[in-house]
Amino acid sequence: MLEWFEGGGLEPDGDYDGLEFREADLSGQDGGGARFMDCALRGCALDGTRLSRARVLDSSWAGVRGVGTDLAEATWRDVELTDARLGGTQLHGAVLERVLVRGGKIDFLNLRGARLKDVVFEGCVLVEPDFGGARLERVEFVDCAVKGVEFSGAVLKDVDLRGAASLEIAGGVDRLSGAVISTAQLLDLAPVLAGELGIRVEG
Repeated sequence: MLEWFEGGGLEPDGDYDGLEFREADLSGQDGGGARFMDCALRGCALDGTRLSRARVLDSSWAGVRGVGTDLAEATWRDVELTDARLGGTQLHGAVLERVLVRGGKIDFLNLRGARLKDVVFEGCVLVEPDFGGARLERVEFVDCAVKGVEFSGAVLKDVDLRGAASLEIAGGVDRLSGAVISTAQLLDLAPVLAGELGIRVEG
């Protein structure tokens, strides 16, 4: 049973264990380097919240919303993120292991240089996510819309894109080695692949 969080706000390097944050306005607060163990955030506002280098372990975030949330170099392990409405979230340099992102819409997600292992994106909308220079291992996209994704410099291993409801690749199509796509997706990507290989298609 989680206890209600009754503190005044987040603290840098704070230690939060077994707490539930419900409908809390955490906008603009600084929880950099904090540890969240077995915590739940439900319906919280995260506009401009600083959580860089935070460790989020065995936790669930549901219905969180915010623009410019800073989670750079954070560690997420055994986390569920459901029905989030986020924009411009900074997760560059972060480590995500055994993470499920289900539902919701996330715009301009910055995962540059991040490491993702055993991560599932399910039933969500990702607008212009940036995986530039990231390492993705056993990552799966299930029934989600992926628009304008950037894979430049990324390393993909056992990445399953077949379940994506729509897939638009803005850059880094040459990094798809190590990914699995469907026949229909291959046909959709044919013009981009031809361009990448310098093939002229006429007639």
